[in-house]
Amino acid sequence: ETRNLALFRNPPSLYFSAERPPNPCVIHIPRGRPLKPPPRENMPFFDANEYEEQMEEMEAAMEEIQRDVDALQLENQLFAQYLKRNTSGVESVEEPKKKRRGKLPSTLTIEQKLEIVQSELDEVTKERNESKVTSEKLIDTLRAVLEETDLRVGELKKDAYEFKRDIVVGAENMRTGRTMAEKVVRYMEDKLRQRDAMIEKLRLKNATLKTQKQKVEQQLRQKEEMGDVLHYIDFHQLQIENKQYIQKIDERNEELLKLKLTTGTTVQVLNTLKSRLASLLTESTSISKEIASRTSQLAKLRSDAASVTSELHQSARLAARLSDPGEADQGGQMPQILDYVTQKKEMYEISVAVKNWERKVEIAEMAAKKAKAKLRKATTSGGTMRN
Repeated sequence: ETRNLALFRNPPSLYFSAERPPNPCVIHIPRGRPLKPPPRENMPFFDANEYEEQMEEMEAAMEEIQRDVDALQLENQLFAQYLKRNTSGVESVEEPKKKRRGKLPSTLTIEQKLEIVQSELDEVTKERNESKVTSEKLIDTLRAVLEETDLRVGELKKDAYEFKRDIVVGAENMRTGRTMAEKVVRYMEDKLRQRDAMIEKLRLKNATLKTQKQKVEQQLRQKEEMGDVLHYIDFHQLQIENKQYIQKIDERNEELLKLKLTTGTTVQVLNTLKSRLASLLTESTSISKEIASRTSQLAKLRSDAASVTSELHQSARLAARLSDPGEADQGGQMPQILDYVTQKKEMYEISVAVKNWERKVEIAEMAAKKAKAKLRKATTSGGTMRN
């Protein structure tokens, strides 16, 4: 147990060297002779877990060293590019440099590295801008070539269609089945005249463009002589003004978007109110019609009630006269029994009719009250909507 504990605390380096290295993360490999594992019978006992932990630590250290090496390689490539760009005329002054090489510092400071990186960044940015300008010019050229090719393809398709229509089909002799030479010659002469007219048109256009170019060049020379050439400061100021105007345009676009959203919401509310107003107007129209019908019905009922009341008064007077015997004696006439029965029957019918008409009047008055309440409610709703 004591021997195993000692081996666990100080595990031997089995495959790397005879002596244990001072740093377990650094592998010391002797040069000039290959590593050989010790004989199995002389191999001391060690802990496998400790050995695996050491191997994992060594692998982590190797990965970190590899990352450092990659970073140093990139840094060396950057320094080599900077040195290649800034060593013009090195061959001519090679000897003095060899004399001064011993005095050069072996490492660079952070400021020097930053200066080199900034210089390389500026060069890369410059190359990228130049490549971008060249690419844009190439793209414009290719786009123009594509447009010209499309136009040319369209013209060739048109010519092929016209040739097939006028020569292959139109110039064929119906009797012999051969193409007539006169139509072919005429077709070719027409095409040549069209080409000549196109050449003349392009020549005049080219002359006009040359004249415009000369005028523009003359104006530029005049501006250069007068000192009105656009300098870098003016161009920078124009860029600043352009950015300000772009920012204002963005703000106006945002305001316009907000106003559009507000307008959409307002339109939705307006449509809702319009639909509600239309329903209320429809309801008001129906209520007005109902009120008019109920009013006419009420007027009719009132006239009927007035006639019934007058008839009731007459019947009451007649009943009072009939019930007074002194008045009958004064008249000198006594009513007969049959007349009494007839009048009693009429009085009973009249009283029944009066009760019916009173019931109708009550029903009409209740309907009139309901109609007035609906009208008052509709008037209140209409006033609220107008507000």
